[in-house]
Amino acid sequence: MFQLSICAGTVLQNLPFLERVRAIAAAGFAADLWDWEDDALDEIAADSEITIGAITGWRGGSMVHPDGVETFFEGVEANLEVAARLGCQNLAIATGELNAKGEVVHAAAEHPATKWITIYKCGCRLAELAEKYDVTYSFEIMNTKTDHAGYPCPLIEDGLRLVEEVASPRLKLLLDVYHAQIEEGNVSELIRQTASVLGYVHVADVPGRHEPGTGEINYPHIAQVLRDVGYTGHVGLEAFPKADDYAAIEAFRTVFS
Repeated sequence: MFQLSICAGTVLQNLPFLERVRAIAAAGFAADLWDWEDDALDEIAADSEITIGAITGWRGGSMVHPDGVETFFEGVEANLEVAARLGCQNLAIATGELNAKGEVVHAAAEHPATKWITIYKCGCRLAELAEKYDVTYSFEIMNTKTDHAGYPCPLIEDGLRLVEEVASPRLKLLLDVYHAQIEEGNVSELIRQTASVLGYVHVADVPGRHEPGTGEINYPHIAQVLRDVGYTGHVGLEAFPKADDYAAIEAFRTVFS
């Protein structure tokens, strides 16, 4: 059985942050946090009804340019403290800073060798921190065609090779079905190829990044493929509801429960 979560950054946006997280919990889901209001963290941590599925594991800097590495890890350390306060053991990681529109604003080394040596060293350093703090990082692949132009690692193989080379159970792959469908398609096969290293799955439909059932992706089939490969980890709804938020939540529940 999957562990289901909902991204508080995309759903129930009419509610204040703390109420939104509580509403997600009341609906029976863990909450995934892109960001948060610092003054709400103590209340979230103290509320036994709230479970945090995952939080963003970085803030600024870059994993793919030597000049951005130390800034990147300053954000990593800060978010590890937040994860500890919330009792959260899953953190999503990406190659570096994105602005409020999701645009890539971090540097990437011009030479491919420099880029890949830098990201490999960062992956190893993340794995060491994850072991120290008893957490798991999941490295996310993002599409460059509609949402994150210039993202340095747009292919699932990019993430797979990084995770395989670091070879730590503390560094896994975050497979976002929406991003994968847009960037390269053949999502069922991508799931099969990466099953042994999957740490988190995000879902939204294409086009529009709405809930399952609103677009071209056969989500009942995707759910079955995940079951077939033995995946029992988190599946997170990271979608902007097409109309009614609660209807979107129930559509997600129906497919993945």
